[in-house]
Amino acid sequence: MTTAGHNFERGRSLLQMMERIRAFEEQACLAAERDKLVLGAIHPSIGQEAVAAGIMHNLEKEDILLSTHRGHGHTLAKGASSLAMMRELLGREGGCCGGKGGSMHIADFDVGMLGANGVVGANITIAAGAAHAIKLAGDKRIVVDIFGDGAINRGPFLEGINWAVVFKLPILFVCEDNQYSATTRTTTMTAGDGAAARAASLGMRSTTVDGNNVELVADTMAEIAARLRAGGAPEFLHAKTYRRTGHTSFDPAGYRPAGEPEEEEKRNDPIARQRAVLQEAGMTLADMDQLHEDAQNEMIDVLKQAADTPFPATETAFEDVQDIGSPAVEAY
Repeated sequence: MTTAGHNFERGRSLLQMMERIRAFEEQACLAAERDKLVLGAIHPSIGQEAVAAGIMHNLEKEDILLSTHRGHGHTLAKGASSLAMMRELLGREGGCCGGKGGSMHIADFDVGMLGANGVVGANITIAAGAAHAIKLAGDKRIVVDIFGDGAINRGPFLEGINWAVVFKLPILFVCEDNQYSATTRTTTMTAGDGAAARAASLGMRSTTVDGNNVELVADTMAEIAARLRAGGAPEFLHAKTYRRTGHTSFDPAGYRPAGEPEEEEKRNDPIARQRAVLQEAGMTLADMDQLHEDAQNEMIDVLKQAADTPFPATETAFEDVQDIGSPAVEAY
């Protein structure tokens, strides 16, 4: 159904995914803060859901994704099981990585998600390597690599983008700019005109988009994906958004100006904005509320199931560890 030029079914699907992402992270934060079920930090992306939903809507299962320590939404939108993800966060059997990776290293190779990464910027060069392998193999997959605004000040940013341009790799680099590098306003520590300008300086086609407008993100990504699949050069997408929580679920974010998160929620919430678009296109408030309720119920149940799942057996602790012996012995 299309109303006044609007793809209603796609719009509904995008809203549904954003609701699921937010509900998942709300439950994950509860698991960490209220129930003490998560050992380690949870890095929420609440307020940033449109980037994940809009980009992943245009990827195939076989396409490759790499993400950041703030990667729950990307992973869920790429097609990973919400239950397997929650089990992973809680360190339980049946987690995406057997309960051994946790929140910052979540991965699911079955849906092309090669992994989140706790080292800022480290996923950029890994993604370039994956894209190079795809080009050498001659297949039609594309790679999407998502990193935050803080990563553009680290070495792998230059290395990865330079490599992709030189070898014309099938990759989209996405700077998910939530305005804060951990606890510091990014603009106070970034010289020049920022992310897109740096990519453009190396000859890469760069696009800047309102990252809280999920329809615009999806439209832009559809065009970029088509160019990449047709053999185009690598591209860069600068998606401007806002992180409504602290750096972690435990961070009160006292470094932000008073009232800033509340103002962002009021005027720039991606879910609220998409609800307004769909209401204009003819979707009823009752139908949108049902999507919200379904997402909430799904993730409440997911957390309960995950919490009821046993921890991995002790004897499996080293099953995934590679040991080639002592370098001193093997190399010399």
